[in-house]
Amino acid sequence: MKHVAHILKLSLILGFILSASFTNAQDLEQQINSYVASEYNADTPGVSILVAKNGKIIYENAFGMANLELDVKAQPNNVFEIGSITKQFTAVAILMLEEQGKLKVSDDIVKYIPEYPTQGKTIRIHNLLNHTSGIKSYTNMPSFMSSARTDMTPVELIDVFKNEPSEFDPGTQYNYNNSGYILLGHIIEVVSGMSYSDFIQANIFDKVGMENSYYGSMTQLIQNRASGYSETETGYRNSDYLSLTLPYAAGSIMSTTADLLKWQNAISANTLIERSSLDKAINGSELNAGDAIPYGYGWQKGDINGSKTVEHSGGIFGYSSNGIFLPEENVYVIGLSNCDCGSVGGITANIAAMAIGKPFPKKEDAITLTEAQLQKWVGAYAFNNDVIRHVSLKEGQLYSLREGSRTMEIYPMTEVNFIFDGGATTYEFYTEDGNRMVKFTANGNTEIGKGIDKALPSEKESITLPTETLKQYPGKYELQPTFHIVIEVKDDKVFATATGQQQFEVFASAKDEFFLKVVPAEIVFNRTADGTVESLTLKQGGNNMLGKKLE
Repeated sequence: MKHVAHILKLSLILGFILSASFTNAQDLEQQINSYVASEYNADTPGVSILVAKNGKIIYENAFGMANLELDVKAQPNNVFEIGSITKQFTAVAILMLEEQGKLKVSDDIVKYIPEYPTQGKTIRIHNLLNHTSGIKSYTNMPSFMSSARTDMTPVELIDVFKNEPSEFDPGTQYNYNNSGYILLGHIIEVVSGMSYSDFIQANIFDKVGMENSYYGSMTQLIQNRASGYSETETGYRNSDYLSLTLPYAAGSIMSTTADLLKWQNAISANTLIERSSLDKAINGSELNAGDAIPYGYGWQKGDINGSKTVEHSGGIFGYSSNGIFLPEENVYVIGLSNCDCGSVGGITANIAAMAIGKPFPKKEDAITLTEAQLQKWVGAYAFNNDVIRHVSLKEGQLYSLREGSRTMEIYPMTEVNFIFDGGATTYEFYTEDGNRMVKFTANGNTEIGKGIDKALPSEKESITLPTETLKQYPGKYELQPTFHIVIEVKDDKVFATATGQQQFEVFASAKDEFFLKVVPAEIVFNRTADGTVESLTLKQGGNNMLGKKLE
């Protein structure tokens, strides 16, 4: 009887533990469902979310629509373009080849691409992997948008940027760079004798069992593919066409959340590369001078409320993605969306914080401060890489503006701690030797900003133009053969859509002169002698681009 009583007692204890675990799982599911449903409506482009603990799925769901035109709801098995998460696969492929003795990350790239003009500098594979090469990123060049529909071979793609001036000496700075991963893809092909897509398929997808993952294609029939969308001022539209030969080894892979869990589990189990190789990828790296940077090889170090993360995000025409792994908790969160809008990274960070029991504060939890307390931190702050952020106060609300970006509200949690919407990005203000200072933290990485005297960029005053004048602007304007700006007028408002970009409202400052509020840019319409609008000039970043009106 004593033995039976002991078993009964043990069963009750186990039953209680299992019941408590089930309740916690239920609570987490309800929290995530409620949170994501508040971000994605049933009639918007969708998102697929997966959370795993110890390699096992503890949450999996999808929200919104996989196809707006056909009224197809998003499902967890939808296939998305994952954008720059592709870089993890490219980095691991390089490390696999290194383990096979076919290359070293310390090798000069001219060993594999002899014709590449390094401008007298030594650029190592290491510099390509951690974005310290100084090579200009081809996606920042105007020609990228004009050739978005053009299929290119890796060599043709390299020709686009190889003769651009170096931005800095290799290893002296960190600057996220897609060109480096194009070169890595080509090196994989040179060393392995296989195409990049075939190498990834044979050595990763097939080995790991990623049956719903692909080197991206716009023509191949892919079951459960989610259609890609962009957001405009007036709603959603189909995203612009992008030949997936262009993102190549920097961003062309397509996958599902379940397949990406298989990928993460293979990485954690050292199935593809040894732990010593993985350590080089996930532990950040250093500049030549010894300064630490959070980016390693395809992964970036971060932090969620004191818990270490390794992660990567992706953004590509019509899609966005973010994957976060917390090694100490052995929790993986992946989010894939079929819109290049919103902040999937903020959503996955919040879900990861919920999953480890360390939820971020919400803007609803903000405290009330006096105008004097808020005014204390108003002004400009200078960060590394010539980044300037302005903090301004209007009607009792503090705002943050990074020059060249848009204004965002920040909310006080204490007198010195402020959060952006979502809670994952923060400001911590303080004074040092009487000067204003701020710690800006995003993805667990902190940058220091020093208070400077610089005026807040003035917001231009817009004027109202007669309807008859507005009717003269609509049309398609060609800046380059495949790069256009489409001007539309709706309800006496003027909207501009550049190839591959979102639609934005533009505001009149004078007849024929308009400006954007989301970026520092202007559009000036040009007329013939008889007053007919024949072209426009886009003024941005010190450049003037003329666009002839086609229709």
